[in-house]
Amino acid sequence: MAETKNAVPGVASENTTERRRSHRVQIAMPVLVRGKRAGQPFEERTHTISVNAHGCMVQMATPVARAQEVSIVNTKTAEELPCTVSFIGQRDGGKLEVGVEFAEASPVFWRIAFPPENWNPAERKRPLTPMMPAQFRAKR
Repeated sequence: MAETKNAVPGVASENTTERRRSHRVQIAMPVLVRGKRAGQPFEERTHTISVNAHGCMVQMATPVARAQEVSIVNTKTAEELPCTVSFIGQRDGGKLEVGVEFAEASPVFWRIAFPPENWNPAERKRPLTPMMPAQFRAKR
């Protein structure tokens, strides 16, 4: 999952016009990250910050490196997919933001509906505020 934050040298800034391959959805979903650190296997229970059809962003306490191979387990379905660490971001509360990219796109892995490709979040309709009945309006 390509990221556009400027937290690591060599990573594009937020001002780039890079288009994502699929829409990102901000959602906290429980996941298990599995991998190896210094030759020893690790597992870390965490949650997503955002997901898309090509991977996710998670917060991790276990240090990982860009291009490191890991796997993500959707704890709701027990499905596991191989991934590659594609982004290391800012530390927040002792955990790092880590972007991981699936070996191949898997939009059904998250079991959520993604917005259509032509969806523009800037064009979202604002909720209409219902008219308050006259008897509840403050008198001036």
